Amino acid sequence: MDSSIALILLQDGVVNGAIYALLGMALVLVFAVTRVIFIPQGEFVAFGALTLAMLVDGKVPGTAYLLPLLGVVALAMEVLRAVRTRNAAGLPKAFVACLVLPLALLWLTQSYVAPGTSLWLNMLLTLALVIPMGPMVYRIVYQPLAEATVLVLLIVSVAVHFALTGLALVFFGAEGWRTPAFVSGQVDLGFTTWSAQSLFVVATCAILIVGLWLFFGKTLYGRALRATAVNRRGARLVGISTTMSGSLTFTLATAIGAMSGMLIAPITTVYYDTGFLIGLKGFVGAIIGGLASYPVAAAGSLLVGVLESFSSFWASAYKEVIVFTLIIPVLVWRSFSSHHVDEEE
Repeated sequence: MDSSIALILLQDGVVNGAIYALLGMALVLVFAVTRVIFIPQGEFVAFGALTLAMLVDGKVPGTAYLLPLLGVVALAMEVLRAVRTRNAAGLPKAFVACLVLPLALLWLTQSYVAPGTSLWLNMLLTLALVIPMGPMVYRIVYQPLAEATVLVLLIVSVAVHFALTGLALVFFGAEGWRTPAFVSGQVDLGFTTWSAQSLFVVATCAILIVGLWLFFGKTLYGRALRATAVNRRGARLVGISTTMSGSLTFTLATAIGAMSGMLIAPITTVYYDTGFLIGLKGFVGAIIGGLASYPVAAAGSLLVGVLESFSSFWASAYKEVIVFTLIIPVLVWRSFSSHHVDEEE
């Protein structure tokens, strides 16, 4: 290995690490607010990449049909809740969000899709199709179990992962997809040359991270999420709806997953189950941050990306083993340095 190879590997590691940082921060956010270890985060990465790729190819993506299906199930649960509690106050809003919006997006997608359409418009339509799935999944699966233990929520997350993977296979098929690069060309940085696409990915991830920091520090909803993360019971006592917090958290996590999927789509071929490994590497970064610290999770995710890149050069057959082995010393160190805290009843 010489300096030029090391710089190329470092470039790949930083690009991958930036994606893992986004996913790691999303996992920390979901766990802090809802106590859910969101294993299905990777499926939304695959949904974002595959939806964009099919739109670019001029085909109606599977998410356009999956979204109304999830909406019908979520609406049925809202109707049952209204009947059981004899309170129909939220039904009109649920009807619009779970039925009218998905059907409107399905009609728009079928009318709009055609080869050669703008890549940037396809990205916006992809976000519109994927992001509403987050709060729907929360409403269907996690909201009824909001007070369950972390272990129960983890088991449910594993089940949701397998369910979404199966749905991805049904709605997208087993074929792999890629998209054209968002930007082309090379950028000379003096000591090395980076592809414009790689710089675009890193810059986009940095902008999203800064946007999240501003959201949590400067907005009312961001502060409500922070309050819920610190103390769920105290948040309820001061009038913050934990249901709203959970739904908003899943919306943000899904948006981050969809953006991450679109960013990796030009770099690698994406299959229906590709997102799982990517999400797990983001999970390793989140574990390094103790599922609590956003900066440490981001730094840990960058470490995971760089370690994976150099491992692919020295021992490509064992790169996944090396990356996931990193979690062992972190868990051992945290087991000795952290104190047990009882869960809220």
